[in-house]
Amino acid sequence: MKFYTLLFLFLIPLIGFSQTRLSGSPGSEKADDAKAGDTIKPPISAYKIISVANDTTFVDTTLTIEKDYKFNYRRKDNFELLPFSNTGQTYNRLGAEFDAKKLYPEFGAQARHYNFLEIEDIYYYHVPTPVTEAYFKTVPEQGQQLDVLFTINTSERLNFSVAYKGVRALGRYQNALTSTGIFRFGLTYKTLDRKYQLRTHFVSHDLMNQENGGLSDLAVQQYIDKEEEFEDRSLLAMNFENAESTLYGKRFYLDHFYHLTRPDTLSSNALKVGHIFNHDYKKFDFLQANAVNDIFGPSFQRNNLRDRVRLTEFYNEAYVQWSNKTLGELKAKAAVKNFEYGYKTFYIRESDTINNKLTGSNYAIGGEYRKKIGGFDVEADAMLNLAGDFMGSYFSAHAGYSLDEENRLEFGVNQNSHMPNYNFLLYQSNYINYNWQNEFDNVNTQSIYGKLRSKKLLNIEGRLTQIQNYTYFTKGEDSLVKPFQAGDQVRYLKLKASKDFDFGLFAIDNTIMYQNVLDGKSVLNLPEFVTRNSIYYKDEWFDKALYLQTGFTFKYFTNYNMNAYDPVLAEFYVQNSAEFGNYPVVDFFFNGKVDQTRIFFKLENVNSLLDTNNNFVAPRYPYRDFLLRFGVVWNFFL
Repeated sequence: MKFYTLLFLFLIPLIGFSQTRLSGSPGSEKADDAKAGDTIKPPISAYKIISVANDTTFVDTTLTIEKDYKFNYRRKDNFELLPFSNTGQTYNRLGAEFDAKKLYPEFGAQARHYNFLEIEDIYYYHVPTPVTEAYFKTVPEQGQQLDVLFTINTSERLNFSVAYKGVRALGRYQNALTSTGIFRFGLTYKTLDRKYQLRTHFVSHDLMNQENGGLSDLAVQQYIDKEEEFEDRSLLAMNFENAESTLYGKRFYLDHFYHLTRPDTLSSNALKVGHIFNHDYKKFDFLQANAVNDIFGPSFQRNNLRDRVRLTEFYNEAYVQWSNKTLGELKAKAAVKNFEYGYKTFYIRESDTINNKLTGSNYAIGGEYRKKIGGFDVEADAMLNLAGDFMGSYFSAHAGYSLDEENRLEFGVNQNSHMPNYNFLLYQSNYINYNWQNEFDNVNTQSIYGKLRSKKLLNIEGRLTQIQNYTYFTKGEDSLVKPFQAGDQVRYLKLKASKDFDFGLFAIDNTIMYQNVLDGKSVLNLPEFVTRNSIYYKDEWFDKALYLQTGFTFKYFTNYNMNAYDPVLAEFYVQNSAEFGNYPVVDFFFNGKVDQTRIFFKLENVNSLLDTNNNFVAPRYPYRDFLLRFGVVWNFFL
């Protein structure tokens, strides 16, 4: 990962001189006609950000309350998540999302994937002048977090971006160090006639967390009792202080296509052929100097334990897309996915043998359709595994209707069938209990949903989901963690509403979520209510040189059986013996914007100054104490 950092720092000063200024940018023909010394600044809307789904936005340098919610290591709103005590660690969930288009099993170690950049997390750019975005934020103890992006169009047709995201934080508890690094590189290209276009990216992950197993039995009681001596959290004893886990990942992604025909004055037909290639490599290591048999059970070795599992995937998809102004857009696609998941050893037991690998190929076909029918936007997407080692399918249909410029209604249905993740099917470890090979059935999910987006009323969405063969981890009769598949159906209702009120210099932002597990409460644990409310003052100071927002954010969730964390698997498992929650978290923030720089000051969990924190984010894992945080997000346009 140090190599990528050095490469990143080396490239920026060189490529900054290679920018071909695009139309409307300083140095273009329009600028040449201007008087010497004059500059023509491109509009901010010219700095485009393009998602993998081709949704296009532009660089946003404003300061809003939503920017405050996203000012964290993930750079996303954490409303439905509960962060562990140190930056770069995992999150417990307050809400559930079930992937509507999942066709294949995933790697495992899902607790470590909150900080993992998937394909949909990578963006592409088109900018008239070079752009740099730098994110910095302090961490709980000894360290920092940083996310720096540089993007440049060397011509109208060629853009590339390079970025590095990292964190190193010691944490306040023993053996809680995090050290992570993510390097990413992206490129888009179009030929002169615009018939051939491509976009590609490369991402490399190195996400290391020290593991401590949470507080010991004695330390749990000392923490709950708020003993003054242990306000220095480093004095609290952990279950162990000799382990670490690392999730590695590398991905190369390419999406390119060629226009065979394009709309003209005689015909509205368009036809293009394309190809998507994705190569994914993931590796998860769990290292421990000495076995902790009283927690994880007996082990093959007493010292120098090392569990390592790998996954290599190659995905190829070919597609043909035809569009017509009257009939809409239709895409036919076919895909093949080759996979190899596993270990370097077999485990031979008296009654059976646990294999070392799962390998094979899957062959799928599918299609997509989009059309605007009257006032409705209609979309559908489906794929089916025709042959191979895993059977699976998904179908997604969506419709949206804009009542007017300020009100939009959306609704849809999803159906999904896929195998459980690989670590449910095959797992090996130095700990004897953590060895299994299972023949689980496909997880089948159906859901219906509706959304209303209204600037004057409120934003509200609801989803009803039912799942057959739901898979989960929990403790078995021997009190050790194992994978299980539910025999009964799980049904889950989720309602979420948000509304902001603007009173000029003051504003209030409210979000509330209601959840009800109608069936399967013993395997799917979620709080009934989660709420977040912000009240703040906003104004422009110093002749409008500074725009500021300052106020309080209040977050609360009801009691529920929080999932527990297993460091060997890097997974959460279901527990029904203890409830947690029913505590507020109050943050004070003072944020400002000067030119293209947003500055953030925050006092996190400020209410713990009045009543010492003894709350939990998972069984044995304490919630964050009071913290003073500072950070900036800076955009620089050359």
